[in-house]
Amino acid sequence: ILEPGMIITVEPGIYLPGEFGIRIEDMGMITEDSFDDITRSPKELIIV
Repeated sequence: ILEPGMIITVEPGIYLPGEFGIRIEDMGMITEDSFDDITRSPKELIIV
């Protein structure tokens, strides 16, 4: 059961066997009626 003040992470990942894998993590805090994203890293796609 999620309660206000709890910190959770969402960690989607993709793995291509024999090639590579990546996992991105976002942290958030549960509020009375919502979810506050507390991750400080930028979310814009950077193409190198």
